[in-house]
Amino acid sequence: MVGVKADRLAGRGASGPSGLTYSDYLRTSDDERYELLNGELLMVPAPNIAHQKIVGNLGARLLLFAQDGDLGKVYFAPTDVVLSDSDVVQPDLLFISNERGHVVTRDNVQGAPDMVVEVLSPSTSAIDWTTKRDLYARYGVREYWIVDPDDRTVTVLSLHEGTLEFVRTCGDGEDLTSAVVDGFHLETGLIFGS
Repeated sequence: MVGVKADRLAGRGASGPSGLTYSDYLRTSDDERYELLNGELLMVPAPNIAHQKIVGNLGARLLLFAQDGDLGKVYFAPTDVVLSDSDVVQPDLLFISNERGHVVTRDNVQGAPDMVVEVLSPSTSAIDWTTKRDLYARYGVREYWIVDPDDRTVTVLSLHEGTLEFVRTCGDGEDLTSAVVDGFHLETGLIFGS
């Protein structure tokens, strides 16, 4: 991700990106993707084909499972998730249970999803493991999956006492399960394909 100077936004001086809000975020170009993390506007590069394949493989299975069981909704990036006035993310995948369906609005998601999935890329890896992990924990995301295309692994973290703690890392060919999407399981090789 690339930090974007605040002076690119209408009505802002050249004081730097810190302190931006959701209203600033809404003034960004529709031609590019951004996230707002701790008041800093970051440009999100377009994902590569391998990344998109993983999101499609996992997302399609998660979507069908959630629909078949009437468990909730699955959304794909770019879907704005407004965690606060200074934190707006676009996870690769997110699941919102029926019980938390009230956070879904016509324009975006207003609050924490039950589960978030991020697929690592060279430009986002550090942020996904640190900044986003902290944000997701702070706002109450119950389960966070970090998919590593290079290692062909999925790391599962679960919310415990305000922290997203390590549960396990599933390697290629292992069975991946969710504590949040009740009954969902998938052999990880189906996510990565051939």
